[in-house]
Amino acid sequence: MTHYVGVLDGMDDVWGVRVPDLPGCHGGGSTPEQAISDAVSAARDWTEAWTATGRNPPEPRTVARMLADGEIDTAAGESAVMIPLIVDTGRPVRANLSIDAGLLAAIDAEASRRGLTRSAFLAGAAREKIEGLR
Repeated sequence: MTHYVGVLDGMDDVWGVRVPDLPGCHGGGSTPEQAISDAVSAARDWTEAWTATGRNPPEPRTVARMLADGEIDTAAGESAVMIPLIVDTGRPVRANLSIDAGLLAAIDAEASRRGLTRSAFLAGAAREKIEGLR
C-alpha cells in the first residue's frame, strides 16, 4: 500500500491538508482528524481520475525529502501526516478467513441490518480501519 505525505495546518475549527505529490489534492475539516480523513478520500478520488487517463500516480516522496524540498513549513506550524492510498481495482477476489463464530454472527447481523453483504461490510470496515477514518 502506498502512503503520501500530507501537510497539515490550521487552528481552532479550520484545518487543511494538502498533498503536494498529488497536485491540487487537498482536504479540510473543523478538526485535524476530519481534515486528514477528507484528504484520504481526496487522494483516492485524485488517483482514480489520474489513472483513468492512462497515467501512473506520481511516486510519493519521503517526509525527509519534503522537508529538504521546503514543502513543510514547521516554523509556521505545519506538520507532516501520512495519507494512505487504497485504490480499488474493480476485481473481486475470494479469500478464506478464519474468524470466531460469535464475531461472525455479529458481523452477519450488522451487515444484514445495514442491507449489506458480509463481504461489503468487512471490506468497508477494513477500509475505515486502514484509512484511519474510525
